[in-house]
Amino acid sequence: MLSFINIFRLVAFLEGVSYILLLFIATPIKYISGDPQYVKMLGMPHGLLFMGYVILAFMYKKETEWTKNQFLIILLASIIPFGTFYIDHKYLKRLT
Repeated sequence: MLSFINIFRLVAFLEGVSYILLLFIATPIKYISGDPQYVKMLGMPHGLLFMGYVILAFMYKKETEWTKNQFLIILLASIIPFGTFYIDHKYLKRLT
């Protein structure tokens, strides 16, 4: 059975992977070969995972004792490549 923290960790992982694929594979293919197919294919799932990450972070904040600065770091990590992996290692892994 998945706990709330495990769902948050899974969404954080998937959001990070989708962001990396979008930035480092789909976008270069779009601009090098002129084929936007991969950006379109990865853009929607990444957007949904991004929104899910932010929503889950707000929901989970109520159950944790994150300071305002820690919570800001957790939110900002979603827009930095590899940021969600850092958050999982630094904040989320300890809570399971």
